[in-house]
Amino acid sequence: MRITALTENTSRRGLPTEHGLSLYIETNGIKLLFDSGQSGLFAENAERLGVDLSTVDTAVLSHGHYDHGGGLKRFLELNRTAKVYMNRCAFEPHYNGDKYIGLDTELQGSDRLVMTHGVTPIGNGMTLDDCGGRERVIDPGSSGLSTERDGKRIPEDFRHEHCLLIEENGRRFLLSGCSHRGILNIVEWFRPDVLIGGFHFMKLPLDETLADHAKRLDSYDTVYYTCHCTGEAQYAFMKPYMRRLNYLSCGDTIEI
Repeated sequence: MRITALTENTSRRGLPTEHGLSLYIETNGIKLLFDSGQSGLFAENAERLGVDLSTVDTAVLSHGHYDHGGGLKRFLELNRTAKVYMNRCAFEPHYNGDKYIGLDTELQGSDRLVMTHGVTPIGNGMTLDDCGGRERVIDPGSSGLSTERDGKRIPEDFRHEHCLLIEENGRRFLLSGCSHRGILNIVEWFRPDVLIGGFHFMKLPLDETLADHAKRLDSYDTVYYTCHCTGEAQYAFMKPYMRRLNYLSCGDTIEI
């Protein structure tokens, strides 16, 4: 498996960045786009990195927030064939305070979108899983975010989020855009060989609670490539507690 970060909050290669995530993945003989950042920047960086988005076979949207699906319209313009898999709740309204952080609802009518629910195999060793009905190790809360249902604003429950499990050469790779359902829960549920994605720790203080989270994550036989909403300071704080923790910046390519 080969993964290139097209958009992420940081870059070690001098590429332009934004608060968002987009990964280009080559696995099991296919080309996959996982998320599209918050703008068209992922496409500009793809060109800089020699990635031809028109040849992508499949796209996956991890959840319905703008910093992961804001570039979706641009992708649909550049690529005329790939289906885009997203959770059936992805177009629900999402808010951070009064700020709308959801998707462009004008895209809802596209026949390129495939809406999923529960556990959904999508071919080539890939399965989408919205983690519904599983017992939680820890309650991650709503992170102060909210959604709107039946005309009422309620705390976010992240039912629009799903993880992508890829099985390749006898190994299990899990991609989790922001891990809003709780990274500790997700690792316990899937126990992957490799996990790629954000931990959503960026607002957590650098204290004993975060150290305990790091130690618990390290207790699994999982290799972590984290990014985006984990937080740079939080990553640096956790690094001494975790033997297999790595950071994936915009422009980085890893082969695993």
